Amino acid sequence: MKVVAAYLLAVLGGKAAPSASDISDILGSVGAEFDEERVELLLSQVAGKDITELIAAGREKLASVPSGGGAVAVSASSGGGAAAPAAAAESKKEEKVEEKEESDDDMGFGLFD
Repeated sequence: MKVVAAYLLAVLGGKAAPSASDISDILGSVGAEFDEERVELLLSQVAGKDITELIAAGREKLASVPSGGGAVAVSASSGGGAAAPAAAAESKKEEKVEEKEESDDDMGFGLFD
C-alpha cells in the first residue's frame, strides 16, 4: 500500500509517470523501507495507463465487494409511524446495557495502569 500511496503522491505532485527514483524519494522522506521489486511490479502494471482510468476501474471493482455493514432493519407497523422510533429507542437502551457489562471484564486492570 505504501508503494501505491507514494506513486499517487508523485502523480499529485505533478509527475505524469513517476519513476522508481521518485517513489524511492517519497518513501525515504518519511523513513519507510523501499522494496525495489514491488515498485517495479507497480510501474510495470500502470505503464501507459491514465491514473483517473485506473481509479475508476478500481472503484467499479470495489463496488461489488460487500462491506459488511450491520444495519438494523426496523419495519414500521401499519398502525402508525410511532412504532419505529419506539423500537429503535428500545434497541439503543439494550446496546447501552451491554456496553456496561463488557467494561466490567477488565479484572481490575486498566489500560494505562
